[in-house]
Amino acid sequence: MSRYHEVEQVIVLRGVLSAVVDGQALTANLRELSPLLKAAPDVHLEVFEVSPSGYGIHWPLVDEDISVDGLLGIVHQPDELRQSA
Repeated sequence: MSRYHEVEQVIVLRGVLSAVVDGQALTANLRELSPLLKAAPDVHLEVFEVSPSGYGIHWPLVDEDISVDGLLGIVHQPDELRQSA
């Protein structure tokens, strides 16, 4: 299985996710990312799983997923919208 990202040192405290992704520190307010995460109590946000490939993070008690690309601000476009140089 190929790895999308190296995700380490993930902590969620009071609705804020802190992690090291591909060697860079990342901080995100989860309540700003998703209505489901916004409505969830802190204790539910502290229960999460990082996918083995580093593709995303899942909150099973909330049934919500966030891609690591999205956290990093990486936008993917369908092939028909891409422009070649």
